[in-house]
Amino acid sequence: MTEPLPRKVAVIGAGDIGAGWAALCASAGWPVAMFDANSRTSERAFTEVPRRARALAALDRATPGIVERGLLEFTQTRSLLQAVQDADWVIEAIHEDVLAKQKLTESIEQVAGPDTLITSSSGGLMPIEIFGRVRRLDRCLVTHPLNPPELIPLVEVVPEGRTSPAAVQRAVDYLRALGRYPIVLKKAVPGYVVNRIAAAVWRECIDLVLRGVISVEDLDRAASLGPGIGWAAAGPHLTYHLAAGEGGVTAFLQHLLGSFEHLWEGKLATWHRLEPDQQRALTHAIEKAYTKDVGMLREARDRRLSAILRALEQARTT
Repeated sequence: MTEPLPRKVAVIGAGDIGAGWAALCASAGWPVAMFDANSRTSERAFTEVPRRARALAALDRATPGIVERGLLEFTQTRSLLQAVQDADWVIEAIHEDVLAKQKLTESIEQVAGPDTLITSSSGGLMPIEIFGRVRRLDRCLVTHPLNPPELIPLVEVVPEGRTSPAAVQRAVDYLRALGRYPIVLKKAVPGYVVNRIAAAVWRECIDLVLRGVISVEDLDRAASLGPGIGWAAAGPHLTYHLAAGEGGVTAFLQHLLGSFEHLWEGKLATWHRLEPDQQRALTHAIEKAYTKDVGMLREARDRRLSAILRALEQARTT
């Protein structure tokens, strides 16, 4: 049985991820209450959430009338209690600090209703740590969105060991109602799945730039128009399963595994820390490559994301 839509969603944390969650829920016409203890962050979200929700309509990712209806019911509250009371779903979206998340989720539990679903937007902290001070773990889990949450449809669902199957299903139903593609991890690991993949790939990308092998611009083209575009259509395993023709992955491993193993034997970057001088060099290279205003770059990125998603959706229905 599909879970009914939430009567109210509370987003706690008005930063980039929280604003994205709020824009996504509002664009679906859901009532959203937002709270952030930082008045400056909260003030910025007051304009950022409507902008991002309306941008979805402009990109044909949402219906304008439903967006406006949702924004009419978007409120910013002055207290955690005011935000959380009567909410069916509370989304914690503060910065990646395990102690801060522990304190916040403990406070949320104290004011939330007995049937409220509580999720964290952490990008890699273990659920058992995030909810370390919560008594009722059966309704708590991680729902990790990618940035920007309102555009990229994948969301990692990471249960705590004592999360109930009903709570997992409820989270999945809410996410699907928002047009998301939830993937449920069978076990929690640091970084979950997406950020582990991203960390491994980005380290190699950074290394190639800092070693002078390739420019920032060409590296980004190599990743986005090379494996990135193939993985967008099929993912890495299906890509390699198809790469050797009728022989499938068996033939691929027989003929091409050796070339990968050759790289794995020490040809790839293995460092564990980006030193301050390397950080400065990387920052300089990226800022030199992308001189336009960040807002302009973000808008162009969002247009490309929307076009890619539209193409993928059309391909799946034909």
